[in-house]
Amino acid sequence: MKNPKQTQSTAGRYASAAGLALAMSAALTIAAAPIAAQAAETEKCYGVALKGKNDCKAGAGTTCAGTSKVDYQGNAWSMVPKGSCQQTVSKTSPTGFGQLKEFKEVKA
Repeated sequence: MKNPKQTQSTAGRYASAAGLALAMSAALTIAAAPIAAQAAETEKCYGVALKGKNDCKAGAGTTCAGTSKVDYQGNAWSMVPKGSCQQTVSKTSPTGFGQLKEFKEVKA
């Protein structure tokens, strides 16, 4: 026969764990909301990041943020305010400005 105090203690632990899981879930949901809003107000701009300062993607052999090998690398991007990419200087872009898609660099 189980001890009634032990059964209540176990039930209390499960309730505490469930409450903690619910609180953590809510906190993560709230924390993700500003990220989604920020993503809607920004865009990826290729060819504007300086060496090692890209936000993500820098071609074959690289992983992600901070892995661009050269300044203004055509396949490395940075997040910029929406609408500003094609007005941002890129010394290797065919147009001289950032691009919304990756590109093959021209000599600076």
